Amino acid sequence: MFVDVHILQTVPPSNINRDDTGSPKTAVYGGVRRARVSSQAWKRATRKMFGELVDPATLGVRTKRVVELVAERIGTAVEDPAAAAAQVIKDAGIKLEKPAAKKKGKEEGAADPVDLLEQSKYLLFLSAAQIDRLAQLAIDTATTGVSDKAAAKAAANGADSIDVALFGRMVADSADLNVDAAAQVAHALSVHSVNNEFDYFTAVDDRAPEDNAGAGMIGVVEFNSSTLYRYATVNVGLLAENLGDDEATAVAVANFLTAFVRSMPTGKQNTFANRTLPDALVVSVRTDQPVNLVTAFESPVDALGTARSAGAAKQLVERYRALETAYGTSEATNYVVVAANGLEILSELATPASLSSVVDQVATQVRDALGVAS
Repeated sequence: MFVDVHILQTVPPSNINRDDTGSPKTAVYGGVRRARVSSQAWKRATRKMFGELVDPATLGVRTKRVVELVAERIGTAVEDPAAAAAQVIKDAGIKLEKPAAKKKGKEEGAADPVDLLEQSKYLLFLSAAQIDRLAQLAIDTATTGVSDKAAAKAAANGADSIDVALFGRMVADSADLNVDAAAQVAHALSVHSVNNEFDYFTAVDDRAPEDNAGAGMIGVVEFNSSTLYRYATVNVGLLAENLGDDEATAVAVANFLTAFVRSMPTGKQNTFANRTLPDALVVSVRTDQPVNLVTAFESPVDALGTARSAGAAKQLVERYRALETAYGTSEATNYVVVAANGLEILSELATPASLSSVVDQVATQVRDALGVAS
């Protein structure tokens, strides 16, 4: 079972995901330049929203400062919690290294001891339960004086939180700690061509003399506006395998749907106040394979005086029908949410409903498929 999520979302002038030069990210698709928001940016926004939907203490942490993290859980239970944490992490097969020295000015004091602790060579994604188990094992090891590498690996494995189960974990030093991501998120692309624009701004010094006509600061911010097509899919079987609990799987699917639909990356949000909600949402619960419908927009949507989201909805339905005719149907169950005028054509796929209703229906369908007793 795969849960495909298709979103049309119009975003006003904004720069929610920048490249290394500060420009809004773009990509060429269908021969024209498109606005783009990277999958990583929207996955992080989704993960951050999980904290509003479930107990934050149950979620995972992605960090290089894993020694510090485990040492905090150990607390005062051992004489040197940092050393105990480092030992159990190394026993789990995770390599550590000293952090790079920071350049310090003449007036700066001594470095914070926490900043001198060893770190993993890469961002490590651990669930709350895994952190607790590693901390307890570190305490036990410090008490007995005997380390157990097998136990350390077991402590760092299993008991995945929903964010780790959905987005996965790669540990280069110890492949047996890897977690295959149950969710895939595509780069969001505009359904039309874009040209980035520039906002030349000035900031006036409030304490400047009255006869000063100049500005305290000047600068340029690059931006664009677009109607985006966003896509993600969840492999329900793999998610159930990662979590090891069918009811937790249904809850995780529901939380992912809510968070992915409602979240937005925060780049330059104070400058542009660009936060919007989707114009429309289509969820397809499939039994064959995930299907990204971005090819509906290889030919850019031409507004012609109407909302681009309306044209995008039309092209989305046409591509869905074409693929269904060409390749047969998997008996997919569709759910639709419509929040903008002119998108009534989406009702051909399913009767529009509210987001909360759709989330509940999808979760129920997942429970039925997994055999969860009602």
